[in-house]
Amino acid sequence: MAPVPPGIRFLTSFNRDQWYRAFTFGLTFLLYTSFHLSRKPISIVKSELHKNCSHVMEAPTESSSSQQPVLHPELDCSWKPFDRNNYKQLLGAMDYSFLCAYAIGMYLSGIIGERLPIRLYLTVGMLTSGLFTCLFGLGYIYDIHSLGFYIFVQVANGLVQTTGWPSVVTCIGNWFGKGRRGLIMGLWNSHTSVGNILGSLIAGYYVSSNWGLSFIVPGVIIAAMGVICFLFLIEHPNDLRIASTQSSASSNQKLNKNWNGVNGHKDLYLQYKPGAKAQSWDTELLLGQESIGVCVPVQQVVVVKSEAEPSAISFMGALRIPGVVEFSLCLLFAKLVSYTFLFWLPLYITKTAHLDAKKAGDLSTLFDVGGIVGGILAGVLSDKLGKRATTCAVMLLLAAPTLYGFSMMSQFGLGPTIGMLLVCGGLVNGPYALITTAVSADLGTHKSLKGNARALSTVTAIIDGTGSVGAAVGPLLAGLLSARGWDQVFYMLMTADFLALLLLLRLVMKEHRSHRNRPGVAVELKEH
Repeated sequence: MAPVPPGIRFLTSFNRDQWYRAFTFGLTFLLYTSFHLSRKPISIVKSELHKNCSHVMEAPTESSSSQQPVLHPELDCSWKPFDRNNYKQLLGAMDYSFLCAYAIGMYLSGIIGERLPIRLYLTVGMLTSGLFTCLFGLGYIYDIHSLGFYIFVQVANGLVQTTGWPSVVTCIGNWFGKGRRGLIMGLWNSHTSVGNILGSLIAGYYVSSNWGLSFIVPGVIIAAMGVICFLFLIEHPNDLRIASTQSSASSNQKLNKNWNGVNGHKDLYLQYKPGAKAQSWDTELLLGQESIGVCVPVQQVVVVKSEAEPSAISFMGALRIPGVVEFSLCLLFAKLVSYTFLFWLPLYITKTAHLDAKKAGDLSTLFDVGGIVGGILAGVLSDKLGKRATTCAVMLLLAAPTLYGFSMMSQFGLGPTIGMLLVCGGLVNGPYALITTAVSADLGTHKSLKGNARALSTVTAIIDGTGSVGAAVGPLLAGLLSARGWDQVFYMLMTADFLALLLLLRLVMKEHRSHRNRPGVAVELKEH
């Protein structure tokens, strides 16, 4: 007999629960990838909404004595209303409208999400997000130049996109315990960077020819993923067990209908076996054979273990969980830095490196590549050290001077820019990724909750909602400060990183004290 191929042996080594866990990991990864894929186009299209008109030339007329092309700086080459001198403020206002709506909606989203089926809640959010993303692109198709239209679409999209993060984190937290959570969620959280990269590539492909498609294609993708979510998402492992139990009960009912008994006996008995442990009963069908013990005929009964359903945690109750406030405020400043890069990096590269919109968008993806590595590295280190706050603090401490280095090195050509983009992406997105995933899941299942897993969605929403306030403020400040020079923007980002670090110092000290006070450590010190 031929041996079983090693690949098949590997596949069969996983049990059913492990396969479902892997499936949920992959599905939620793709679902949130589509969310970030639909957010990225606005940063790519900015340089197309307002072009540098100084390079636009018009052929000389017959009445012109000169044969050289005539420069017309007033020539309309931008998309109204972003053709004005205050275009940076207008673009910043668009970012702010999306992110402010996202921050406000996030606080409500977690509370609502705990009281509704996650699968349906997430599906509706993805379908409506696809709709509003496409609407922004239709502004190009139907030649819409109203600022109010684009602001409305951004606000609506920001609100519906809040359905995504609490839902997927709750789902992944239900399936994966605390063991190696940092590594698993570090890998899983790379969906943020993967979505940004794919969004940049898709938007960059269409931006020069038809920027409307830069939004319509991602909008269709997220809507299609919403349908897949409805068809396949499993919210909790218990859902499978309940479905399996219901299937078994249905099979038993069919068996009972077809049961005619054996040797004329159709009754179901509970039989107590002498010598068995106390309270130990076996259900048997007596088939006309002699039985030992006492046999009591009973009705067919289905016994269901009843447990009180834990109530959803209140907003103030979630804030009282140790560490929620500190990590929320830290994320406010960490996300401020990350989202400023998300929304303004392509335009910064366009202006400083003098590249077109497509090339700048492609180059900006390196920041997200670094973010993937940084998120995984933060997860691995925090698992190994057992210190989430310390891991975040060290990366934040290194990020601030690196940001200053990027602002300097980006003026020395493409090579240094690529290197600094990778390093900055890792150090900026590492703490952000760790706090929004492993830290949120840890706090949402904190021992003070006494097993109430329904708090996970609310805790996640509070942490990410507070972070989203920073995400709203950062791009807005970048739009205002960039008018005075890009150096002002980088000073603001470095200040935000230092503030994020300061907010974690109490938790860092607490982690180090708890490490010194461990019994094993105390014994070692005593022996020495």
